[in-house]
Order: sequence, then C-alpha cells, then structure tokens
Amino acid sequence: MEQYIIKGGNPLVGEVEIGGAKNAALAILATAIMTDETVTIENLPNVRDINVMLNAIEGIGGKVERIDAHTVKINGSMISDLSVDYEYIKKIRASYYLLGALLGKYKRAEVALPGGCDIGSRPIDLHLKGFRALGANVDIQHGLIAAAAEELKGTHIYLDKVSVGATINIMMAAAMAEGKTTIENAAKEPHVVDVANCLNSMGANIRGAGTDVIRISGVEKLHKTEYSIIPDQIEAGTFMFAAAATRGDVTVKNVIPKHLEATTAKLLEIGCEIEELDDAVRVVASKPLTHTQVTTLPYPGFPTDMQPQMSAVLAISQGTSTVTESIFENRFKYVDELTRMGASIKVESNIAIITGIEKYTGARVSAPDLRAGAALVIAGLAAEGITVVDDIYYIERGYEDFEKKLAQLGAQIEKVSTDKEIQKFTLKVS
Repeated sequence: MEQYIIKGGNPLVGEVEIGGAKNAALAILATAIMTDETVTIENLPNVRDINVMLNAIEGIGGKVERIDAHTVKINGSMISDLSVDYEYIKKIRASYYLLGALLGKYKRAEVALPGGCDIGSRPIDLHLKGFRALGANVDIQHGLIAAAAEELKGTHIYLDKVSVGATINIMMAAAMAEGKTTIENAAKEPHVVDVANCLNSMGANIRGAGTDVIRISGVEKLHKTEYSIIPDQIEAGTFMFAAAATRGDVTVKNVIPKHLEATTAKLLEIGCEIEELDDAVRVVASKPLTHTQVTTLPYPGFPTDMQPQMSAVLAISQGTSTVTESIFENRFKYVDELTRMGASIKVESNIAIITGIEKYTGARVSAPDLRAGAALVIAGLAAEGITVVDDIYYIERGYEDFEKKLAQLGAQIEKVSTDKEIQKFTLKVS
C-alpha cells in the first residue's frame, strides 16, 4: 500500500495550478452518454474517481477515447446494457448519476446502491422521489435500484432537503422528459451550474441553475458538444488551508474566486491576508492565527468538504474554536488521527471543540476518507518531525499529483510503498 511521508516545518511558498472540479466532472461524464453524438470533455481531473466512472461507461457499451490526461471523447450511441455493474458503484458514490442519465435517454436504468467514502448517511430517497414524480416506476431489489417509464413527464418537484446529487440527477432525467419541470429548493453549488451549462451546450433547456428554483423544458434529443469543466473549489481550498497551516505564501491559480468566498472569509477571520486576482487567490499567513466558529452549510455557505482541512488549521491556531458539521454526521473520524499528532479536539454530537496548540508533532496516521486524508497531510506539513499517512488511495480519489504539487511549493513529501523507502526518506531529511 502506498503512503505519503512528510517532513514538516517548511512554509509553502509559490504558485499552484488547480485542476478541473471532480464533483462536476463525474456528473458531466454521465451527461455525455445522453446523446448518440460524440461529446468532448476538457479540463478533466486525472484522479481515481474519474477513471472508475470512465470504466463504468465503457462497461455499459459507451465508447471512451482518452485524448490526453485531461481530455476525453465519449460516444454513447453503442450503449447496450442499461445495468451498471456493482464493481463500479461500490467504489464511487457519484456513479448514481448514470441512473438519471440512462433514465432520461432510454427511460430505463438499473444501478446498484452506491458506495464511496463513509462520512455518514447519504440517502438517495430524494433522487428516487424525483424520478417517481417524473413518472418512473422505481424499485429497490437485491441491492439494485431499477427505474423505468414508458415516458417521463415534466412536473413540479420540491426537494425536502437541499441535495446536490438529487438536484443533478433529476435535472438530467428531466432534460429529456416531455414538458416542463420545476425543481424547488434546488442545490446552488457551482457544479450544479456546470452540469446545467454542459447540458444546455448539448441542446437542453435549463434555466435557474445556481438559484433555488430550476426550470427545465424537456427536449427530444441532445447533440454533441465540447465542454471544459470548472476549476475545483475544494482542491483550491485545500491548498489555501495548507498555506495557512504552514505559515506560507501561496498563489492558487486557475480558480473562480467567487466560488471560494466562504473559504476566503474564514481565512481572513483567523488572520491570513488574502489577495484576489481575476483567476487566482493569494494566501499569506505571516502572523499567528487565531480562533473562529465554523458551521458547514449548503453553498454559498462553508462547504462540508472543507471542514476537515479547516479543523486541521484551527487545531494550531490560538484560542478555542468550534466547528459544527450540519451536513454529514460521520465527518469527524479524522479527529483521533489529529489527536495522535498532539491536537486537542473534543467532539460532542456534531460539534468539534478545538483548543489550539502551538504545533503538531509527526506521527503515523491513517486517512479515513478523501477530505480527512487531505487534512492529515496539511497537519503533517505543519508538524515538527516526520509524519506517515497511510491509506492514501482515499486522497488520490480526488487530488491529482497531490504530493508533486506540494513539493513544488517547497514541501518535503514523497509517495512511498515500502519501509525501506521510508527509511531512505528519513535519512535524507534528517
């Protein structure tokens, strides 16, 4: 198993380029099979989740042509199997987007109940409620979701809870339904907007994405397009917090600053200096950081996917902070790992009470999920001594060349797979 080994204590300095948004890309890959014409997708992040999704599309008969690491052509005209193999679903949760895509195009789909990171209960009842409202019969049997309809008909759908996945899945199915669909209490995340923009470039008629009411006029068919995915706000935020934790000076390039406003606001609160440019954000942490309160909320609130990284920084900031997790109930699994490194964090229900310490000390820790893994890397970069992070396959699900990008900023970090390599690194940096 591969691991990251990190010698902490170096401020991160320089520029880092952010890739395409994983969460947008997974859904946009699904939209690509909704036409019989070839769809070209650019600025695709080259991470494990994307590769699993491409394999799933090939597994049902789609043609996938990798032009380079960040560009792919997909043709869905030869899809013959409307049942997506469990092998793919258990690896990534977002493969459920194939349900909305296949149902929209073929009026029938069968997908296994989804897997992914264990960060808490993420029911898909809202997805199924939306499909049923559009006229589909939906059954769950033997671990499979089977949805079928003679035809899908536009309707009014109110989501009881803001859900990015349900908003996107319903939007895809409704794009090829007969008549008009309105989704109320829709998610407003940037990747919802990106998926809508991609569908519109394929001939769909979707208005209101980015607000809480999305209106869709169904079309009979979609056509080819070339589409470039938005930058990844979570990857960008992770490097911003890494700069803060290491008392560094990092310019995060190829971003949309508006998508980072909640992250930027918290960094300003704890004492960082922020400079916003057209497509870049510079984070400077030149003085001691201080405490704050954070509550995760749907966009434009503070993102749940940034919560572990924020906590990693607050644990070495002065004073007592609180972090309230209002989205997922199982998102504090990294706390025990940070405690190994000296953090003082007490979790009560969905609130972490964090008492700042002067510095972390290196330890061997294990990534419990994708974003928590990134938080442990941040802690290791700020720690005194050497940190080994196990189970980095979680991290590689969502971060491309993570250790290489950090090394370019001056971090002492390597990816290793044997104890001999760990010893070699330790001798080199000691």
